[in-house]
Amino acid sequence: MESLIQNPTFISTHLHHSHDKNKNLLVFSLYSQTHKESYALHNEDDPDFTQLARFDYPFHVPFLQSPNGIYRVVGTCNGLFCLSDDKLTYSNCLCLWNPCVRKLVHLPIPNVTYATHGGFDATIGFGFDPKTNDYKVVRLVTLLDSFDLERSRPEVEIYSLSTGEGRMLSASLVPICALSRRAPQAFVNGALHWVAFRRADDNNLQHFVLVFDLGNEVFREILLPELPDYTSKFVGLLSVSVSAYGNSIALFQNGYFSLVKGCQTGDFYLWVMEEYGVVSSWTKVLKIGEGLPRPIGFKRNGEVVLLSYDGQLVSWVPWSTEFKHLEIIGYEDTFVDCYAESLVLLDKVAKGTVTY
Repeated sequence: MESLIQNPTFISTHLHHSHDKNKNLLVFSLYSQTHKESYALHNEDDPDFTQLARFDYPFHVPFLQSPNGIYRVVGTCNGLFCLSDDKLTYSNCLCLWNPCVRKLVHLPIPNVTYATHGGFDATIGFGFDPKTNDYKVVRLVTLLDSFDLERSRPEVEIYSLSTGEGRMLSASLVPICALSRRAPQAFVNGALHWVAFRRADDNNLQHFVLVFDLGNEVFREILLPELPDYTSKFVGLLSVSVSAYGNSIALFQNGYFSLVKGCQTGDFYLWVMEEYGVVSSWTKVLKIGEGLPRPIGFKRNGEVVLLSYDGQLVSWVPWSTEFKHLEIIGYEDTFVDCYAESLVLLDKVAKGTVTY
């Protein structure tokens, strides 16, 4: 029986069944006041948003603890969490974790570290490549000693779960751009998405969606809708990130970082791309003033999950006045995503694999 469960075909079949069956599960990662993360599943279709399960967080066990003590969620895919401990300082610790089978894989130390290259800003993406049936972690690193937006290209490293190794992508395949440290990702249609920026001909910063196809391992770009140009007024830096929205993407425009006030300010706008890849289909669906809840993700049915400044989580039906308090306390680093149980990693016995 054990050999059957660990069979790759059985694992894949179980995953497809789980996706069909568990359409009502939503995962929250909450950074609690006790400085211990927790992961809980809630019934999305239940009006009371009932908690179905809570995952035991394994990294409080001494031999699994990170040097920084805190892991953040990079993303989830097919029951796997990609976690990084880069929240507080430079870090080399990345892992893939499947709480259902109580197993995780520590990734090898990256090629680009503080010890090898000095200061840097790193952005990470995680997703599944259906062409090779492989899970990949992509790390984009902007070196601070060459932070020239007109000429610099990120260093790009790709880790493959199937090989257990990382490799550098040829610099000729990487576009000239920079990404903010820990920029949120969106895994959609077999590709990773981040908001990147570069110096335009008029010397202002140009923001766009940087897309990396996990199958072909090539970059492309998607233009953003017309946004306020705070940089041209020398008052602040635009704060914008991308999120998955069904089979398309959404844009969170969180005002700007004021160079005068030294803090985030301005109205929040939510945009959705109604037809994936079609720039003209960007649609503004929500405007929120300062001090009001900020969107952090979506339910499967398209409802928006918002985090208020007092930590309360709220859901909102787009194009309506319907708001619902979920009676869940979130924190600054609350992460929301859809989740489906899987047996991925159950057959993994390679170096760096830990069962707890």
